[in-house]
Amino acid sequence: MKSLLLALAASAALVLPAQAEDVTVAVTAIVEHPALDATRDGVKDALAAAGYKEGEGLTFVYQSAQGNPATAAQIARQFVGDAPNVIVPISTPSAQAVVSATQDIPVVFTAVSDPLGAQLVKDMQKPGGNVTGLSDMSPVAAHVDLIKEILPQVKTIGYLYNSGEANSVSLLAALKEAAEPAGITVVESAATKTAEVQGAARALVGRVDAVYVPTDNTIISALEAAVAVAEEAKMPLFTADTDSVSRGSIAALGFNYYDVGKQTGEVVVRILKGEKPGDIAVEVAKGTDLVVNKSAAQKIGLELPESVVSRATKVID
Repeated sequence: MKSLLLALAASAALVLPAQAEDVTVAVTAIVEHPALDATRDGVKDALAAAGYKEGEGLTFVYQSAQGNPATAAQIARQFVGDAPNVIVPISTPSAQAVVSATQDIPVVFTAVSDPLGAQLVKDMQKPGGNVTGLSDMSPVAAHVDLIKEILPQVKTIGYLYNSGEANSVSLLAALKEAAEPAGITVVESAATKTAEVQGAARALVGRVDAVYVPTDNTIISALEAAVAVAEEAKMPLFTADTDSVSRGSIAALGFNYYDVGKQTGEVVVRILKGEKPGDIAVEVAKGTDLVVNKSAAQKIGLELPESVVSRATKVID
């Protein structure tokens, strides 16, 4: 009788569903600022929504490179040595570091404007290999239209960027292409580290009608320094990153980066469930939010047109 019960128990065990194995998702960003932090949080919440919850089968690891490319490369090597199920690099520099470090571990990059220009993939539709991800290529032509709508007489736009960031170099070319038909000249001013942002902003004073900050992690990390210069010079400052508007920019048309993170997390889930990254097309971030800052505009004596304010997703008074 005892042997029969043991046999039945063994038989029952065979038909029980297999318990999901624990998984590890390692996330890294070049620096911490509101947009990249929101992306990270969106990834985490998308995983939780799919049943991958931290402490309940999911180990979620996060490290910031604190703005240092050498540290980004070090983090990439460490992650590869730890062999997580998926690595999620946020931003172009972090993505380049991770993709250079592994050809085996699945990589899902995000908040990368130009994956082709950054040489992360060779084909957006069929990336192949171990890499896929999400592009947040800014709608630069729409940004030029927005600046013209707010400043109808604009003739020169200052471009504040890190010339060493591939993402920002690609966006500079896109801005020049969009600005030329509108009769607008783009004036560049570069800062390769956060300590140089204030000086780069000052170099534009008296030379441009407005300043435009792309989704450049170096500049956005020290945005308050640029905003202070712009306010003192009564020079409108626009950003491509909507999270920067609350920090003093006049307006931005761009993505909600928490939603970008959730969209990225959904790709990670597909890989955890068995799909190969190389078979997943690189996606483009969905949605564009218009955020305006009436208070920042008032500080420089600028009144935002009602046509802009009325269609804004968010208005900061």
